Amino acid sequence: QVQLVESGGGLVQAGGSLRLSCTASGVIFYKYGTGWFRQAPGKEREFVAAISRGGGTSIYADSAEGRFIISRDNAKNAQYLQMIDLKPEDTAAYYCAATDKFYISSMARVAARSPDNWYYWGQGTQVAVSS
Repeated sequence: QVQLVESGGGLVQAGGSLRLSCTASGVIFYKYGTGWFRQAPGKEREFVAAISRGGGTSIYADSAEGRFIISRDNAKNAQYLQMIDLKPEDTAAYYCAATDKFYISSMARVAARSPDNWYYWGQGTQVAVSS
């Protein structure tokens, strides 16, 4: 049974930082591209960032570019999202996701944005940014 478990969410002031973690079990982690999505109340789930199976390629949503860094450690079956300069509009539940439906590359931004292209999901961790 595949499980993705997020941690690291919390309440921070605007301009602050958080590091989210996602640990996987029940899956051959290095065979999957992984990513992060977020969903604010009343809004659709939106793509944040994704990283290729080996960690060599990462792609970001425009809202995350320059402030968020995605990384992974296949030896630990884990991926991370380092977030800096957080803004109130970053407030959302953040979800870890994994897929082998497509390869994470610079050409994969359109595919990565669709939640339908991701097979496995965590339960989410809440991030709240106060102004």
